[in-house]
Amino acid sequence: MATANHSRSNSFPSQSHPAIECVEDHLCRFRADSESTSVCSKLASLRNLHECINDLIQMPSVQQTLSQGNWINELLEGSLKLVDLCAISREIVSLTKESVQDLESSIRRNKAETATSADISAYVASRKQIAKMVNKSIKTLKSFDHKSATDNELWTMMKEAESHDLSVLKSVLILLSGENEKSSKTSWSLLSKFTTQTSRVYSVSGAEDLSSLNIQKSTKNMDCKNMLKQLKSSEMIIQEIEQGLEALFRSLLKNRVSLLNALSH
Repeated sequence: MATANHSRSNSFPSQSHPAIECVEDHLCRFRADSESTSVCSKLASLRNLHECINDLIQMPSVQQTLSQGNWINELLEGSLKLVDLCAISREIVSLTKESVQDLESSIRRNKAETATSADISAYVASRKQIAKMVNKSIKTLKSFDHKSATDNELWTMMKEAESHDLSVLKSVLILLSGENEKSSKTSWSLLSKFTTQTSRVYSVSGAEDLSSLNIQKSTKNMDCKNMLKQLKSSEMIIQEIEQGLEALFRSLLKNRVSLLNALSH
């Protein structure tokens, strides 16, 4: 039955269905989320959201709705881009962790007194490579299309979830680049085109701070004991982000497989 705002398929589950309520509940939490919420917490929330979405897609009535809609191909295209973006983010976090651990090892080899010039140069070069990867990944966000192909409720929920994915993944990338909140305030008009009321933009003003990662090659007389402490603290944050990305990546893959199964339904 159609309403003033949505055209609901007769086979689509009612709003009171637990699967629908689960997705809506998580989407509402994102809409009301505080900017001070940590990136790691947002990654965990995304994973939970996609677990609920996967449960929804598994329902026969929803699979029937998907198989009857031409827009499922657009959902599949978006899901592939998300999987790729998450995979690249995982690669960047892995490189970041590796470079931090290498510099830590260098300092420890020198009994926490200093790091060799060669090791610092290698670390700075690695940070430059990571910065390039981050910038390239952020530019790929422009390839996401948020124009509404239909007013179907399932499409609306899936595209809203996608907008939250993009927001949080961009926050992750900015955090890994070592940028601070001031330098990361960029226009998000692309994402807001989908739905001004429901999507939000996440800054990197949460609990994590990786600005200490950006060590200058020309730095002299460094307090290596303090640097080692900062690097260790950063490494712990990086490991938590890595775990969050891994869990989100698995959930995104599950969603994609479920959509593909629905296409052949």
